[in-house]
Amino acid sequence: MTTLVLVANAGDGTITSLRLDPEKGSLTTLSTSLVGEGCGTLAVDHVQGLVYAATKEPAIVTLRLDAESGELTPVARREVEAPLAYVFLAPGGATLLGASYDGGFAASWHVDQGEVGAEVSRTEYANCHCVVTDASGEHAYVVALGDDLVAQFGVDESGTLTPLDPPTVALPDGCGPRHLEIDGDVAYLVTEYSAEVFRFVVGEHGTLVRDESVRIDDPEAGLGHSVMGADPAEEHLRWGADVHRTGGVLLASERTASTLATVTLGEDGRLGEVVSTIDTETQPRAFGIAPDGRHVVVVGEKSPHAALYRLTADGTPELLDRTDVGETARWVSFV
Repeated sequence: MTTLVLVANAGDGTITSLRLDPEKGSLTTLSTSLVGEGCGTLAVDHVQGLVYAATKEPAIVTLRLDAESGELTPVARREVEAPLAYVFLAPGGATLLGASYDGGFAASWHVDQGEVGAEVSRTEYANCHCVVTDASGEHAYVVALGDDLVAQFGVDESGTLTPLDPPTVALPDGCGPRHLEIDGDVAYLVTEYSAEVFRFVVGEHGTLVRDESVRIDDPEAGLGHSVMGADPAEEHLRWGADVHRTGGVLLASERTASTLATVTLGEDGRLGEVVSTIDTETQPRAFGIAPDGRHVVVVGEKSPHAALYRLTADGTPELLDRTDVGETARWVSFV
């Protein structure tokens, strides 16, 4: 069975639709839809066939997806205060959450048939880079890169965010927490400046407890620790980007050396060793793992292609195919 893949291209304001055929090991470009300047983050409503895309204007654009052609048609639009670096649709499809790096806030909105309503709830921290919920949708987590913390909340049916006790979980000063993935009773966070992955234990009431960490940058690249305001590519500094788990391994990308690392996981989800670090698309801000858990699509901010990999027995990605996408690709979603 084939799978549809959506790639958000911030450089030309488009979404490229791709067809992944796992049996053939192929990735084919289907169509390109114009969305808006700086289109760089997506949330998919699989039930209603809708896609929420954040643009630089700034706005949230709702699009209807044709699953056969891959074409996207705008159906609604909600202007927001500042561009969103991350959007996430809570389970059930009634609450959309977004994080604004430039605006220094995370917020929630009620959605109905693709219409994004007025803002329901808001929290403010420096350089919010990510917001996700757990599988139940009862708890939300906001990653604040500028404050080196994760803020944690309860979420009610209206989408209102209520701080948990404690309201935040601290990370090491200057590490630059970036993206977070909740996976049952564990969570994994990748940092931008230190290029580490941290594991958290998710408690009974949704609170996070920080545990061990591992570096995910290529040691042979000799990268230094980055800081706010630096140019990591020019100054040869670490530049962690994205993180996802599949089965017994965790994958994480680093942009200065353009690598994708595979970290083994213990039975309880504990971080093990980095078993491989491969070269991939240039400046890989985003990647995604297909629903089958074996195929991975990687895009790069300075690459005109998307790469398709299959994970080998130890979790090392094996390149199968590449195809064209738009300019400055920053997001990968599977439908």
